[in-house]
Amino acid sequence: MKKVCVLVLCALCLSSYAEKISDIQFAKVGNKKLLLDLYLPERSDAKTPLLMWIHGGGWVGGSKKNASLSWLSKHGIAVASISYRFSQEAIFPAQIHDCKGALRWLRANAAKYNIDESKVAVAGSSAGGMLAALIGTSAGDKFVEGTVGGNTDQSTKVSAVIDFYGATDFILRSKTQPHRANKEGSVVYKLLGGGADKKVELAKKASAVNYLTKEDPPFLIIHGDKDKTVLIDQSERIHAAYQKAGLDSTFIVIKNGGHGGKKFHTDENNKLMLTFLKKHLF
Repeated sequence: MKKVCVLVLCALCLSSYAEKISDIQFAKVGNKKLLLDLYLPERSDAKTPLLMWIHGGGWVGGSKKNASLSWLSKHGIAVASISYRFSQEAIFPAQIHDCKGALRWLRANAAKYNIDESKVAVAGSSAGGMLAALIGTSAGDKFVEGTVGGNTDQSTKVSAVIDFYGATDFILRSKTQPHRANKEGSVVYKLLGGGADKKVELAKKASAVNYLTKEDPPFLIIHGDKDKTVLIDQSERIHAAYQKAGLDSTFIVIKNGGHGGKKFHTDENNKLMLTFLKKHLF
């Protein structure tokens, strides 16, 4: 019976959207085209909320094709899965500039796709989780806003954030995970153009925890307690800072969870995510 249920669930996930529109160009930087895929629910008289998904891959790889939360369109939430420049193409803040450019484009073109531009959430995993968290806390900050794609009259403020095991404090990471944050050739070294212990100011600007205000949106943070790629202290850090500031933060620890995998997308966790988004988007 369990196998049958899993197969049925997978079938539902695969057929979750009414329409998929691939490779929409939202910006161009030099010769680099920045693209997104849209997963749209059934059309209705009411506009639909939107979740923007940011894939992981250590800021050096990954693909918008891995739209882990596209199944949300079955529940009346449009999903946009975006691309962004990798660190071998440009160092930080290029990545967050691209993500915010996508967000502004989505708002500017919301009417075309029956999207409610006032009800937007952002989510991501790993490198994408870091970028999603940074979007959540940094709305309006000139350094991270950028002008990629134009539409600078559009807000990058969001209503909710889902952060799957993203780095939120690179100064902390330089101390607890120096081989990933400071060592030449490490993913953070490539992102910042140097180690976080040397590029201190840039490391701070890449850290979501350094932008908190009373206006920041609710966070749902999900992290495995056995993650060796991004230590759980990164999620503990943003959660504790949110709690101290009196902000809305929910922290889900995946028992024996590593860096991603099926344990993060169980029926129970999917229901938690859906409940969280419905609370803040509907």
